[in-house]
Amino acid sequence: MKNATLRQLKVFEAVARHLSFSRAAEELHLTQPAVSTQVKQLETHAGLPLFEQLGKKIFLTPAGSEMLHYSRAIIALFRETEEAMDHLKGITGGKLNVAVISAGDYFFPRVLAAFTAQHPGITLNLTVHNREELLHQLTENLTDLAVMVRPPHEIDTVNEVFAPHPYVIVAPPDHALAGLRQIPFARLAAEPFICRERGSDTWNSMQDAFGHRTSQLQIAMEISSTETIKQAVIAGMGVSFLSAHTVGMELQTGHLVVLDVQGFPAWQSWYVVHRRSKRLPPVAHAFRQFLLTEGAALIDGMMAYKSPLPPPAVSEIPAARDTSR
Repeated sequence: MKNATLRQLKVFEAVARHLSFSRAAEELHLTQPAVSTQVKQLETHAGLPLFEQLGKKIFLTPAGSEMLHYSRAIIALFRETEEAMDHLKGITGGKLNVAVISAGDYFFPRVLAAFTAQHPGITLNLTVHNREELLHQLTENLTDLAVMVRPPHEIDTVNEVFAPHPYVIVAPPDHALAGLRQIPFARLAAEPFICRERGSDTWNSMQDAFGHRTSQLQIAMEISSTETIKQAVIAGMGVSFLSAHTVGMELQTGHLVVLDVQGFPAWQSWYVVHRRSKRLPPVAHAFRQFLLTEGAALIDGMMAYKSPLPPPAVSEIPAARDTSR
């Protein structure tokens, strides 16, 4: 194993986590042949097969399970070393590792740009994930900070609200409900509904908004891509419940409209989250404080959708369980 590389261990860890070469390649921004080559090289160094294939699925061998345990330990040690060096560098020259839930990728790069304008010289590592992947980033100490809607209760974390997060009902501009005022739920429930997949943050937020009435919606499709949902709504296939942050471009171009539904917008919160035991480097401390003091105003300024009502005070915003207390 003396000739194995950190790169090979990271590639192997991604394949082992997903049990998929293609998904690992997508996460690492590599081609699938490049991922396969790295794994084969590691298997050569180990002298044992790390995966076995049964049908179309791959599984870890006993050697692979052992390799995964030590790979994660080695990767964590390298990360701790990097963090220690960042502490010595301070903010200037430090590296910010931040992971964001998928709805945030519509505005978060501009928030980071505003932060780096105040702190030139830092290095950024931004990753975008669904909820399951984001929790993995926190659990495995792969990120300093996570930006999300629903802080985890499975992990001991510090969860701080920094901005309101409105959800709206969108439809094509020629929809029969477009332009109507205070649409009742019963009328909305008669429309075909296109929504995110069950278990996603958007699905859970939709359940919060509709409560027991969620089962009364005429769900036509569950789609794991917000972009695909928007295109389906534009095509006239139904209406949808989406984060207002994800539909700005379509509202500006007139491809979508926000329906005036009773009880909407539905308010959630944006949280900045980190492990309670995490020793945040100075640059992460600075970015956390930046979000808490300037994040809400920055995000509001980027939004094409302006609520007819002001957002509720932070204490009134429905929140996921907060484990910071």
